[in-house]
Amino acid sequence: MSIRFNPPPAWRPYLPNDFNPDVAWIPERSWGAPPVGWPLWIDSGTGQAAEPPIEYSQNPYLFISVMPDWKAEESASTEAKQNGQEAGEGRKRLSRGKKIGLGVASGIVIIMIIAALSGGGDDGGIAPVAGASASPSDAVASAENSEDPVAASSQDSQAEESAKAAAEAKAEEEKAAASSEAAAEEKAQAEADKKAEAEAKEKAEKEAKAKEKAEAEAAAKAEEESGTVSQQNALGKAADYLDYTAFSKSGLVDQLEFEGFSKSDATWAVERLDVDWNEQAAIKAADYLDYSSFSKSGLIDQLMFEGFTKKQATYGVGTTGL
Repeated sequence: MSIRFNPPPAWRPYLPNDFNPDVAWIPERSWGAPPVGWPLWIDSGTGQAAEPPIEYSQNPYLFISVMPDWKAEESASTEAKQNGQEAGEGRKRLSRGKKIGLGVASGIVIIMIIAALSGGGDDGGIAPVAGASASPSDAVASAENSEDPVAASSQDSQAEESAKAAAEAKAEEEKAAASSEAAAEEKAQAEADKKAEAEAKEKAEKEAKAKEKAEAEAAAKAEEESGTVSQQNALGKAADYLDYTAFSKSGLVDQLEFEGFSKSDATWAVERLDVDWNEQAAIKAADYLDYSSFSKSGLIDQLMFEGFTKKQATYGVGTTGL
């Protein structure tokens, strides 16, 4: 038969899987006592409660098969004390103190183990009777010499109450800390939301101003491109002149001014014509040669006099074959 240690549910979060205690191992008091009827040792095959291995006989925390009902044990021990049971016929009558001690010894051991695991004791540690070096016989001897086991139980109860009050105070403190942390997080979130809202508003205002500016510039450009009535008339007049004769750019501006247009309107109109001024120079050079003779340099000079640039004039004369 294979026997294994069976830790109570409350102990399992603190222990590794397949935990096997050594002979001097003692559970932490803060884990609490095992529930009544809990088997500390079980048969690995059947899962039934089993007797603890003999090597744990000196460890009262582990040499227990099934956790007893310590209150029932205490009641039985008290009844045994009151009835004055004797060890057996023919044996020496025990003293009053020994009768009490022997009658309640086993109950006291169990009670003190459970009380220790449940949080009893004044020193914040494991009760001395259940220490790693203590044995069941030590506990029995202690019980025999004790005249008032109820005082120890009362002391344990007071310690339990103190521990409970301390746990409640700690819980309230943690609750207050959590509430304060939540309030701080809420405040930080509100500030972050406010900042994000302000940034979004500022961005929207900048985009609106940029859009308004772009629209104004586009409108101004469109108005400039469309021109005034006078400018449109100058543009039409310039196109008419180019339909029947050639002009240089400056010569066409001068012609429009001669027609009565302002210099700005005339310039605006000529600037918007789609004209190849080199081609105009070539047409003008051919016209001159149709009714008069010129040298190459003389014709270039004549075209420059008409307002063509030297480059345009040279190009125009070059197309005539001179």
